[in-house]
Amino acid sequence: MWSRYENSRYLLMPEKITFTPELMDSHCLIDVRTPLEFEDDHIPGAHNVPLLTNEERVEIGTIYKQVGSVEARRRGLELTCHRYYAMLDRIISLSTGRPIVVYCWRGGLRSLSVTMLLEMCGTPAKQLVGGYKSFRAGVIDYFDRCDFGSPLIVMHGMTGTGKTPFINGLNPAQWATVDLEGIACHRGSAFGALGLKQDLTQKHFETALWNTFRQLPSDRPIVLEGESQRIGKYSLPGCLYQKMAESCKIWCYASLETRIERLKTEYAIPEYREAMLEALERIRKKLGGSRYAELKSSIDEWDVDAIARGLIEWYYDKIYYKNRLWIADLELELEDLRQAELELEKFWNTQPLMSQQ
Repeated sequence: MWSRYENSRYLLMPEKITFTPELMDSHCLIDVRTPLEFEDDHIPGAHNVPLLTNEERVEIGTIYKQVGSVEARRRGLELTCHRYYAMLDRIISLSTGRPIVVYCWRGGLRSLSVTMLLEMCGTPAKQLVGGYKSFRAGVIDYFDRCDFGSPLIVMHGMTGTGKTPFINGLNPAQWATVDLEGIACHRGSAFGALGLKQDLTQKHFETALWNTFRQLPSDRPIVLEGESQRIGKYSLPGCLYQKMAESCKIWCYASLETRIERLKTEYAIPEYREAMLEALERIRKKLGGSRYAELKSSIDEWDVDAIARGLIEWYYDKIYYKNRLWIADLELELEDLRQAELELEKFWNTQPLMSQQ
C-alpha cells in the first residue's frame, strides 16, 4: 500500500500478512532465503527464489558485524541488483495468478526488498510477518500442545507383525492415519534404514509431520504406530511421545511364520545385502559371537528364511518391548488385516470415553 507523507512524497510500504495454514493452499509462497536455509527447512509448498547466494549471505553477515549495517546494505545492493528482473519474472511465473506472499528468515530486509520490487513493478505482493522464524515457532508450539482435535490410537507390536501395512490400509473414510516411519524414511529398527535415506533435517522432519497432522480430518480417530522417542536420526517433536504414551494402546500380534513372511517381503531384496551386513555389525555385541556368525552366514548365502527367523528370535523379540510397563486396551491379531480392522472398529465403537478425548 502507498503511505502518504505531509510533504506529498510517497513511500511504497508493502502490506504485511500473518501466517495461517490456509495460506499454503490459497497463496504462492516465495522463500527468498539462501538455498542452504531453504534446504534446512521451509514452509511446505514454498518456492525458493533466493535474493542472496549461500556465499553472499556469509559475506554480508561478516560486513555487518565487522563494519556496519549501512556498508552491508550497500554491498548487498551491489551483489543483487543485476538479478532483480530474473527474480521477479520467475516469481510471477510461479504464482500462476495466485496472490504472492514473500518471506525470509524473520520478516526483515530480504523479504521487504523483494516485496517492494514486486509492488513497484505492478505485481501485488505481501510480506510475511516474522518470516520463517514465526512459522517455525508455530510448529514448535503445535507439538508442545499436541492438541490434535481427535484421539490417538497407537499400534504397538513386535517387528514383522504388519503394523505399518495395517495402518496404511485402513479405510480413510473411517480412520485418519499418520505413517511416522514413512515420513521419517526409517522403519524404526536396527535394520530400519535398508533401502531408505534420511535426507531431511530434524526441523524439516518436524515440518513434514506438522503438515501431515494439520491436514487430517477432525471427525475420526488418528491411528499411528507406536515408536520410541527416536526414529533413526530423528526425534519425535515436543510432547508427541508423551501424548502417544497417554493415548489408547493396541497390542498387535501375529504368528512367527506370518512375521517371517512379512519381513521377507520388506527386506529380502538382494540390493540390501551389503547394508544388511553393516546393520548386523552394529548389533554384533547384543547378538553374541555364535549367533552373529550364523546370521552373517545366512546373509552371505542369502537364506532369507533363516535371516528373518534369526533376527526375530535372537534380536527383535529379546530387545524390543522387553519391559512393557503398560497394559494394552486391546490385543489385536494381524493375521488377516481386513478382519483386524473390523475388530478394531468393533472395539472403538464400544469406547465412548476414548472417542471423546
